[in-house]
Amino acid sequence: MMAHPQNTIQKRKFKHLTSFERGKISALHKEGRSNREIARRLGRAHQTIANELKRGTTTQLKTGRKPYTAYFPETGQAVYERNRMNCGAKSKLLKAIEFVDFACEKIMNQDWSPDVVVGFSKHQNDWIDKPMVSTKTLYNYIDQCLLSVRNIDLPMKTKLNTKTKRVRKHRRILGTSIAERPLDIEDREEFGHWEIDTVEGKKSDDNALLTIIERKSRFYYAIKIDDQDSDSVDHGIKQLQNFYGELFPKVFKTITSDNGSEFSNLTASLEGITDVYFARPYASYERGSNERHNGLLRRYIPKGKAISDYSRETIKRIYQTLNNLPRKILNYQQPAVVFEQELAKLV
Repeated sequence: MMAHPQNTIQKRKFKHLTSFERGKISALHKEGRSNREIARRLGRAHQTIANELKRGTTTQLKTGRKPYTAYFPETGQAVYERNRMNCGAKSKLLKAIEFVDFACEKIMNQDWSPDVVVGFSKHQNDWIDKPMVSTKTLYNYIDQCLLSVRNIDLPMKTKLNTKTKRVRKHRRILGTSIAERPLDIEDREEFGHWEIDTVEGKKSDDNALLTIIERKSRFYYAIKIDDQDSDSVDHGIKQLQNFYGELFPKVFKTITSDNGSEFSNLTASLEGITDVYFARPYASYERGSNERHNGLLRRYIPKGKAISDYSRETIKRIYQTLNNLPRKILNYQQPAVVFEQELAKLV
């Protein structure tokens, strides 16, 4: 077996022919050189030469002469450039235009996020046999300004954290600490455990909202109350008790609150009915679901807007809209649907 340590032939893999090489192919081919000889001279595979000759060979017609076929480097280059334009991944925008229009409508009119639209649609029979695009592709279309939706229309994408850390003094816990709450509540596997908070309107002389969310289903209430004080909170809780009647202790097994003074009477008002726990001072992450949904609520009732300007029916429509928003964390089910399923088990 012979070794070739001085072999200087360089392999050229996956490199396209240039227009100069096509000119050399034409000249050598007219000289009657074979495909293999042309390939050796250009350092190419002989099949590459054969493919190029086939690509650039056309039939010519001239007046008074018989038709003849010949290889033209210009033709080969033109066919090559046309093929290059058609290669690569094809945009699914036109193919999936029905779904894209559906997504734009949900994002613009119902405040769904692109991910929610895609995730929810995947679980609907209406879209099983229809072309769709992924969440990433939908965001790409928005970034490329190919849709009527713009980044400014996506509230969460334009949010910036402008808060600075502050050193705060210790604040007293109003009742039983969250540290004493049963650990299995953290898993969100059991229905009936809630987080509660209030949302203020203008700084003075305005109504407030009592917001409360069930941890497993993410079902959310926003109840208009007279003020941000303990009497108003007690009145809001009493409305829920009247609505659920005998089911209230089963639906509201526990409530976790922050240490705002408006919740100072919560333990006493629910004694023997619902266990009340208080998060650690300045630890809003321990009531993360409630904080998150209060942020969603602010899309409809911005800070500084008077809550007294909104009727109870309007506020009800707002929180019902949030409860009908499919959630990724619920496998793109709607909180209202999950909540009704859990209530049916109790009945």
